[in-house]
Amino acid sequence: MSTVKDQLKITLASLPETPGIYQYFDKTGKIIYVGKAKNLKKRVSSYFNKTLDNNKTSVLVHNIYEIKYIVVTTELDALLLENNLIKTYKPKYNIQLKDDKTFPWIVVKKEPFPKVFSTRQKYLTEGTFYGPYPNVKVMHLLLGLIREMYPLRTCHLDLSPKKITQEKYKTCLEYHIGRCLGPCVGLQSENEYNSMIDEIHLLLKGKTSSLVQALKKRMNEFATNYDFEDAQKIKVTIEQIEKYRAKSTIVSPTISDVDVFTFSNEKDSFFINYLVIQEGAIIHGYTSEIKKKLDEPIDKMINFVLPELREKFESKSKEILVQQSFENIFNEFKFSVPQRGDRKGLLELSLRNLIYYKKDKLKQEKIINPERHTERILEQLRKDFRLSELPVHMECFDNSNLQGTNAVSACVVFKNAKPSKKDYRHFNIKTVDGPDDFASMIETVTRRYKRLLEEKQPLPQLVIIDGGKGQLSAAMEAFENLGIRGEIAVVGIAKKLEEIFFPGDQYPIYLDKRSESLKVIQFMRNEAHRFGITHHRNKRSKNAIESEILSIPGIGPKTQLMLMQKFKTVSAIKRATFEMIEKEIGQAKALILFNYFNKN
Repeated sequence: MSTVKDQLKITLASLPETPGIYQYFDKTGKIIYVGKAKNLKKRVSSYFNKTLDNNKTSVLVHNIYEIKYIVVTTELDALLLENNLIKTYKPKYNIQLKDDKTFPWIVVKKEPFPKVFSTRQKYLTEGTFYGPYPNVKVMHLLLGLIREMYPLRTCHLDLSPKKITQEKYKTCLEYHIGRCLGPCVGLQSENEYNSMIDEIHLLLKGKTSSLVQALKKRMNEFATNYDFEDAQKIKVTIEQIEKYRAKSTIVSPTISDVDVFTFSNEKDSFFINYLVIQEGAIIHGYTSEIKKKLDEPIDKMINFVLPELREKFESKSKEILVQQSFENIFNEFKFSVPQRGDRKGLLELSLRNLIYYKKDKLKQEKIINPERHTERILEQLRKDFRLSELPVHMECFDNSNLQGTNAVSACVVFKNAKPSKKDYRHFNIKTVDGPDDFASMIETVTRRYKRLLEEKQPLPQLVIIDGGKGQLSAAMEAFENLGIRGEIAVVGIAKKLEEIFFPGDQYPIYLDKRSESLKVIQFMRNEAHRFGITHHRNKRSKNAIESEILSIPGIGPKTQLMLMQKFKTVSAIKRATFEMIEKEIGQAKALILFNYFNKN
């Protein structure tokens, strides 16, 4: 059984090198830390690959039992999403892990004519707190926006009704420069002041859409009553809020409350990604794999999963964005397939997270259970290539020649979907003159399987022919001549469009570009090409060497063999001294060789 440490190592090995946020969970399944990263793999790995001097960080790492992440497009998106999730979950260590102090909060103090300010001493003040803000610049930007839009008091006076009635206070500089409306001397009512505070609460909660909607309503009322000056002030406030709202897939001013649901239906599993968006901001992100007991249809899986997710995350949205349309049996919400804009961006973000999650699961499966991983690939190959049994033994053929010279063929062997290099074979074409790929294929296939039959070796379950219909037909002719046609499954693969040809079929099939079956076949084809080209180059080089030495009058094949065994290359022979060559082939032939090289 794998330990928590082993599971974390597997997760770290499969993390993507993209921007995103990461979440650490403790053994109870509670989020204890949320962080952002330009490169998820490097950032998260840094917690485990270095010696931690900070005791608090060491405690955090010790308490990590699970790591999850959400990929995004940019660092800005990561920052915004981190901020949203921290506000939603309030993780324990996000307050403690930075320098030796807590992150700041924005507080709306509980008092008559409330003040709005930042504080790190959360428990010394009564009021409503927003945060914490891991990025202080974002907090100051928000406070600056509030003070620019709303003339709030900044003094520490007791503005209870009794004190104001006693007329104990005088207006200060803030009043005279227009940054306060003078509630201390009764120039602003508490109701008027509190209406500003209500709007500030909406802004701090991130509900900017609701705030803008309310402000537009008031602006229209002022304009209807010809109070254009007040209408203009509200218009400026709306413009400032619009500038503040980041235009990204993480915080979108065009989206209110909506869920995003994407899925991938595999043979044994149903992968899902679920995002909850409120007021244009992602507040929940969840990706999971659901093991299927039967081959349930997509509609049934969605009808089972979606209500549980909505209940788990308390979603009340009336719209769910999905990647494809299907019948909706639910009355409380509708499905939408976005085609453009911010909704399309959210759907693509969800799909990216789903793809990364699937890749991670495949990597983890490969590490944890390589036999199961191999079995799944072989099963997919069996299904895609219409085989009656798992293709445990596969072979692939490729021809190589240069303008019809030095023709060779290569055969690579894969066992359990992996290269078996000790079984690779190359063939020098003996019976074909000129560049005839079809005849070369017939000779190679015939020689290969004639020998296997004679030696009573097992035949492969699948043979791949690099080429289109012509090469496939040539291979089938060889099988026919050997009397084994139908005993081995044979397909051809054409390079340009990765077309898969079956014997006797008029039209090719196309496998999904992401299909593991296609990737294995491409790997085999590339291996056969590499192995064949290497042999072809070696043969050309050897023939070039042999032809140069044999062209020297007085130097025969035996002398050439002696020289090549000693010096390996013509260049080495040319660099050798007369005495070295004389020692190998004698004085007379050494003089012939030296005279020839000196002339040429």
